[in-house]
Order: sequence, then structure tokens, then C-alpha cells
Amino acid sequence: MKDISIPQDICAKSIDKNDQLLKYCDICKESFLEESKFNQHKQIHTGEKPYHCTVCGKSLSDRSSFARHKRIHTGEKPYHCSICGKSFSNDGHLAQHKRTHTGERPYPCDICGESFSAGSSLTRHKRIHTGEKPFPCDVCGKSFPENCSLTQHKRIHTGEKPYHCSICGKSFTNDSHLIRHIRIHTGEKPYPCDICGESFSVGSSLTRHKRIHTGEKPYSCDICGKSFSVSSSLTAHKRIHTGEKPYHCDICGKSFYQGSNLTTHRRVHGWDKPYHCDICGKSFSQNSGFIHHNHIHTG
Repeated sequence: MKDISIPQDICAKSIDKNDQLLKYCDICKESFLEESKFNQHKQIHTGEKPYHCTVCGKSLSDRSSFARHKRIHTGEKPYHCSICGKSFSNDGHLAQHKRTHTGERPYPCDICGESFSAGSSLTRHKRIHTGEKPFPCDVCGKSFPENCSLTQHKRIHTGEKPYHCSICGKSFTNDSHLIRHIRIHTGEKPYPCDICGESFSVGSSLTRHKRIHTGEKPYSCDICGKSFSVSSSLTAHKRIHTGEKPYHCDICGKSFYQGSNLTTHRRVHGWDKPYHCDICGKSFSQNSGFIHHNHIHTG
């Protein structure tokens, strides 16, 4: 076979030309073929957000994200599901939604095995295991595992509630709360359990519910190893180890690990006595006391 070689000067010239086409980020070394994508990427490092929403004041780093954001306020949903007809404001949400029909969850957690329909959901989930909270509030210093949680939190300081219900006028700090609220009016429960048929208004409620059937407890305490089916139960449990009691009784000052324990305690002060005897009219703060009282009448 005849040996065919490329002249050295031509080869070098081609590489030089290709190098000119590529844009390299000096910070993270990622490369881009399009200058527009390169400029958009640089704003991740600089924090620059030149696109400002005149409706809610939110700033965004690139034009495409800004266009998607504006659809929250306009209600425009140009991307339609060919299976159920549901519409979405951006193509990424449509792709993620289609996985509810197919059941596809291509992003598994290598720590607990739980799988997710979107890579961003997996990234956020893994911070539960690592405890990473890379987004600090510049007002009070509290940190959050995701940027959207920080944005929502900041509205506690500003009092901003930019998302309004067109039915009753109630306002919310983020769009997901508004979407869940609207389902109170519509009665929509689009997330059915494929095991027992019970339906839920939000996907996270379905995920938690299915653990009743599977017995899955993906949230483990790194101190004692005890596992829980929901992250909030793990958070409450960890306070046993840390001694933190953030729920305080405003009557006697006693503190508790969980809000539900505070609610039960406040009944001691007569704050709430939901258990009423139909025979004599006496009320009780706890069910156990009510049952014991009933024996007086029944013998």
C-alpha cells in the first residue's frame, strides 16, 4: 500500500485554523465553537446578569434564559406534549415531563440509588447527602443547596411576592407555590400512584407516597445510621444529636425538636382542645385523655 503523508506545514496550518475557531475559558478550560455561547458561559464566572425583568425585577445572565423567564409572567407555553397535550414554557420542561409517561429516570444517585428524570434534580438531591450549601444569603448569611431556594428566601427580607393567582388574587414568593395553589381551585391531581391509584397534586408528594409501598428510606443519619423516607424527618432527627430545639412555646418558653411537638404541647395551656365529649361537653387537648375520660361514661 502506498504511504500517503500530509505535508507538515499544511497540517500545522489546519490546527492553527481550528484553534482559532475554538474559544477557551481561562478559568475552567471549557471550550466553545460559538462565540455567543462562550460569552454566555463567561457570565457564570463573572456573575454578570445584564437581562432584567421589568415585571418582578429578576436578573438573568443570558437572552434565552430571559426569554424563558418572561413566559412565567405572560403565561405563554409554546411546547406541547404529544401524549397528553399539556403545555410548557420551555423545551427542557417538556422533555422532563415526557418522562412521567415513559417512567424514564436516567439519572441515578450513586450514594442511595434514587433515580431522577432530570440531571439538575440529581445535582440538588446529592447535596442532601453531602450537606453542601453553596448559595449564601448576603443579608442574613443563611446558606442554601440551590440558587432558586436562595432567591425565594431573599423575598422573606424584601417581602416580594411576584406570583399572583388570577382566581383569588393570593400572591406567592415563587411560581411553584402558585402552581400548587391553583390546583386547590381546579382540583387537579396529575400525579397518580401506579401501585394503588392514589393521585397527588405535586410530584414530590407522589415520590414520598411511593416509599410507603417500597419501604425505601434513602435519607440516612451520618451520626447513628438511622434511615428515613423523607428528608424533613432526617432533619428533625439530627436535632436529637445536636440538641437544637428551634420551636419555642410563646407561653412558657419550652422548646422542641419538631413543630408538631410544639403544637401538642400548646394544648396543655388550653391553646387547643380538639377532642370533645358529646355526652358532657368536656374538651381535651390529647386523644389519650379523651379516651380515658370516655370510660367514665361507658364504665
